[in-house]
Amino acid sequence: MLLLAALAMGVIAGLRTFTAPAAFFLTRGGIAGYILAVCAVGEYIADALPKIPPRTGFPSIAFRSLSGAITGWFIGSLGGVSAAIGGAIAGIIGALVGTFGGYHLRMAAIAKFGAVPAAILEDVIAIALAAMVMSQYSAYERSFHSYAKLVGCWQHGGC
Repeated sequence: MLLLAALAMGVIAGLRTFTAPAAFFLTRGGIAGYILAVCAVGEYIADALPKIPPRTGFPSIAFRSLSGAITGWFIGSLGGVSAAIGGAIAGIIGALVGTFGGYHLRMAAIAKFGAVPAAILEDVIAIALAAMVMSQYSAYERSFHSYAKLVGCWQHGGC
């Protein structure tokens, strides 16, 4: 579950650099989520502009991979250090898939709908996927903590 969530958030980071970490930190509360959400909105606006460099070139691909790695690390950390490392790797792989796959899907959408509608469609897909993944991850995290509390109570003879 954790590696799949990290991979999926990596794909989202490949589509939109700030959406994956913004979604993760918004579910945690605090200022980081809001700052990243503002960055994500800025990215949505900037991405529709014609002067934005290609996502498959440097430094864009590096930032997308870093975003996937960081988000994957945090998601995987629920399972310990080795799962966090696996989450970071899955996040990078997902970011590369999202970067190149998103590029080809975006080009097809531009041919069919035009540049701005294609950008908006990609934004909506990234946001919807992030909301879906984080909803499932949050439910998993709650059940994980409930189980850990139950085991702790059992090991210590009751709560």
